[in-house]
Amino acid sequence: MVRAVWNGTVLAESDETVIVEGNHYFPADSVRMDMMRPSDTTSFCGWKGTASYYTAVAGDRTNEDCAWCYADPSPDATHIRGMIAFWKGVRVTAD
Repeated sequence: MVRAVWNGTVLAESDETVIVEGNHYFPADSVRMDMMRPSDTTSFCGWKGTASYYTAVAGDRTNEDCAWCYADPSPDATHIRGMIAFWKGVRVTAD
């Protein structure tokens, strides 16, 4: 089982993540979307396409742009379409 934890709260949990460039991408249905807020931030990767970001809200704290997703990836990255990865202080661990 792989977990993404921030501020003492599990943001995602799955044993069906996909690892790309050292990051675990979680299926969207394994992410606590009630704790995620869409951000206006985007970035571009030459082989994956354009990523959209999310801000996590746990308790009275927020973690800006700590998760990203490729909703419409390039053909080489279709295996992570709609999956969500984490960074910026979110601890991702595997049992």
